[in-house]
Amino acid sequence: MKDYCVTGRNASREMVRSGRALTLYVLKRLSGDSVVTEAKEKGIPVRFCEDPELSRIAKTSSHQGFVSVVEPFEPVPLKQLLQQAKSKQNPLILMLDGIEDPNNLGAIMRSADAFGVAGIIMKKRGEVPLNETVARVSTGAIAYVDVAVVSNLSQAISECKDSGFWIVSSDGSATMGYQEVDYHCPIVLVVGSEGFGISKNVLGHSDFIVKIPMVGHVNSLNASVATGILLSYVALNR
Repeated sequence: MKDYCVTGRNASREMVRSGRALTLYVLKRLSGDSVVTEAKEKGIPVRFCEDPELSRIAKTSSHQGFVSVVEPFEPVPLKQLLQQAKSKQNPLILMLDGIEDPNNLGAIMRSADAFGVAGIIMKKRGEVPLNETVARVSTGAIAYVDVAVVSNLSQAISECKDSGFWIVSSDGSATMGYQEVDYHCPIVLVVGSEGFGISKNVLGHSDFIVKIPMVGHVNSLNASVATGILLSYVALNR
């Protein structure tokens, strides 16, 4: 697989800090930036370019003057993710069902990193892959959040339950508000797509089905916004 180009100053900075950057390309006029200093301190090669060349490397002019070349983002085995999660007190795992927009996934990963999520579980099919757009929108959070890609979410839920996790799914059909659940235990929070929600099969394997109470005229939230709301509450109440 070919290497990825991650664009943007903040995303490139995190690629450098996490050690994932193989090479950092920077506009010559930004040679004094702190990201350049960090890259040199870590022994990461830095190449200075003029705007046309950097845009060609990035395949976009929206690069903010920074492009980091990284290896493809590889998922981890579900067993490994669960073992790592169980080392934490009241761990929180995020499961995604049908997130197809890379901008949504990138924003979700940013929230996952911010609120201490132990990892993300995604489907192999019907889900956006871990690509360059996701990395850019996540502002580099993709470097810190482990992702397990599985063939079947219901089977993954069974493995999570065997490891002591409780399954909390967010769905507009729920009668229970998300604040009504006790999160002082290992939790897998399931979030579905904005258009289709969570599949019936996954809902059927859930221990709790909750919703975000709303009082406005629009009856749904963007998937990444809803995830941020839920994660912030769970993180502060576990």
